[in-house]
Amino acid sequence: MDNRPIGVFDSGLGGLTAVSEIRRILPSENIIYFGDTSRVPYGGRSRETLLKYARQDVRFLRSFDIKAIVVACGTVSTNALTELRQENDLPILGVVDPACARAVKVSKGGRIGLIATAASVRSGAYERQILALKPDAAVLSKPCPLFVPLVENGRYHRGDVVVETVAREYLAPLKDAGVDTLILGCTHYPLLTDVIADVMGSGVALINTGGEAAWELKRTLTASGALAQERQGGEAFYASDISGDFSAIAREFLHEDIPHVHSVEIERY
Repeated sequence: MDNRPIGVFDSGLGGLTAVSEIRRILPSENIIYFGDTSRVPYGGRSRETLLKYARQDVRFLRSFDIKAIVVACGTVSTNALTELRQENDLPILGVVDPACARAVKVSKGGRIGLIATAASVRSGAYERQILALKPDAAVLSKPCPLFVPLVENGRYHRGDVVVETVAREYLAPLKDAGVDTLILGCTHYPLLTDVIADVMGSGVALINTGGEAAWELKRTLTASGALAQERQGGEAFYASDISGDFSAIAREFLHEDIPHVHSVEIERY
């Protein structure tokens, strides 16, 4: 038993989809969330910049007595996870491996699509992991750089002509290629599930990376005997920039109001 909290971070608010899944799958766990909202999106950054940001995010979370970190950011998971694990002495989980494992399991024809930030696609991490699990898979990747800022600005609802137009353009090559499984390779993307499903059709399985990371976290904590027995501190939320829309958008991710969000000067870490 270990009642210390879990740290979760993302470039913005998208990682709250992972928090929502952790709540559902591990209801006794305490959570500290950090969203680097002043520097969102991470997707167009260089690998060196991503590593700098990720290290700062981890150092901030480690200022608390946490027992594990979930990197609820596909861009960091594909570009900096190896270094973060080498530099830290606690479990650090990303979103790539569990999502790929699930995609390989559910894909019927081995035609697996990936949508993610440009940096994640450029890294090739999802493709390498899928092919390691299923060498005969056909993996088709598509960067979707506008999805994160659209979500962060509340433009993700079915019927929004802007996001629907962008989604149709981004997803057309994957639909034409006949993928039967699509990894939503960024934790912002689950809020676009309805829009993406409308474009891709009911025959395509959508993989929620935050949800798969939450199941991997449960397996990791169970194996080490570190599951919490009860929620003691509950949850705390931190961000590097708190805009007027923060609470409204966060409510969409978590389906409830966040009572208080603390501001963090992340460059200090």
